[in-house]
Amino acid sequence: NVSGVVTLPDGSPANGAVVQLKNLKTLQVRSYITREDGKYEFQNLSTSIDYELTATFHDLASRKRTLSVFDTRLDAVVNLKLEPKKEQTKSEEKQP
Repeated sequence: NVSGVVTLPDGSPANGAVVQLKNLKTLQVRSYITREDGKYEFQNLSTSIDYELTATFHDLASRKRTLSVFDTRLDAVVNLKLEPKKEQTKSEEKQP
């Protein structure tokens, strides 16, 4: 299982953000829409597959986070912070 909270740039919960969980083996995508508290949850994940997690909300997006088969936690908590998409692209370009 993986769960967490999606937050806006000001730190408040993102109500109605779309969280996508991508199976990196089959490329299947599961989606979850956050509630008022910004929380999301995906259950029954395979521990033998890597997953990619992202959140979007209007013109905001989180950085991609990867859940690896090497992470042995059965219940991972991954909080996602939304940023303006333009700023996200600039910060990703700076990384080597």
